Amino acid sequence: MKILVIGAAGMLGRKLIDKLAAEGSVAGKQITSMIRHDVVLSPPPPVSSFPIATHMGDLSVAGEATKLIAEKPDLIFHLAAVVSGEAEANFEKGYAINMDGTRNLLEAIRLAGGGYCPRVIFTSSIAVFGAPFPEAIGDEFLTAPLTSYGTQKAIGELLVSDYSRRGFLDGMALRMPTVCVRPGAPNKAASGFFSNIIREPLSGKDAVLPVSEDVRHWHCSPRAAVGFLVKAAEMGGAALGARRALTLPGLSCTVGEQLEALKIVAGERILSHVKRVPDETIIRIVSGWPRNFDAARAKALGFKAESSFTDIIKVHIADELGGKLPG
Repeated sequence: MKILVIGAAGMLGRKLIDKLAAEGSVAGKQITSMIRHDVVLSPPPPVSSFPIATHMGDLSVAGEATKLIAEKPDLIFHLAAVVSGEAEANFEKGYAINMDGTRNLLEAIRLAGGGYCPRVIFTSSIAVFGAPFPEAIGDEFLTAPLTSYGTQKAIGELLVSDYSRRGFLDGMALRMPTVCVRPGAPNKAASGFFSNIIREPLSGKDAVLPVSEDVRHWHCSPRAAVGFLVKAAEMGGAALGARRALTLPGLSCTVGEQLEALKIVAGERILSHVKRVPDETIIRIVSGWPRNFDAARAKALGFKAESSFTDIIKVHIADELGGKLPG
C-alpha cells in the first residue's frame, strides 16, 4: 500500500506518520511506501520498514496536487490547513489553502483516470457548526458555520462527499474535536489557549487565559486523534453510506474543569502560571463554537476518545514528558 500524508509537518501529521512507520501496516495491508508533503520540513520518523519520500510544496499552487497523485497512492490523509485564527485574520490565505487546496487535490484524483479511486481521509472540524446550539449536538444537526475556517471545512466536507458519490474516490471527512493538549509551541489557532493553559504550566512556564472559566468546549487528546485517523483508514468511507462526514467522540468540559484537572494531576501551585488576560477577538470567535456533542454514529462504529480531562493530561505527560512531571 502506498500512502500520501498531506500536512505531514503538522503535529497530527508527525504523530500519524510515526505510528504508521512503527506498525508497518494499515487496514490489514503492508505499507510499501509513503510520501510526506508540506510547505515546511519536519524530521522523519526514527524507525521505518518502508521508504519515505519528502516533498515540499503548496497544495493551493496549480500543478502541485497533480505531481503528488502521479504515483497514485492508495491511501491519502489530507491534514493540511490554515488554522482557525489565521483563517479569520487572513481571508485570502484561508480560502486558498483550505478550499482551493482541497479542490485541487480532489480534481487531481478525478483526472488521474485509469480507474484510480484512492481512499481519502479529510480532517474537518466541529467549527462547521454554528450557534444556536442544542444541549448536545446530534448527528442530524445542520452545518451552519460562523467563521471563515468553519465555512472552508464545510465546503471541503461537501466536496469529499460529492466526489465520493461520483465514484472518483472513497472519502471520509472527520469532524475533529479540538485536539488538546497539543505539544510544541503555541500556534495561531483561536483554540490554542485550551492547550496552552495546560502545556505551559506543566513545563514551568506562564500561559495566558483569554476567556472566562465557564467557556465549555469539546476535546480529545492527540493520541485519540491519531486513533481516529487510523480507524477511518481501516474502515473506509463506504461504511458511512451517502453521509461521508462524521462527528467524532470527545469530552465536553469547561475551562474551569480543565484547570481543576490540572490541579488534581500536578498540584494547586501550578495554577499560578495561568494568567487571565481577556482577548475580545478570541472571546468573540469562541462564543460561536459548539460545546457538546452526542456522537452516537461514530461511537457505534467504534471510534473512542477520553472520558475525563485528567486522562487527557495524563496522555500528554506520558507521550510528551516521558511519563513524569518536570521538577
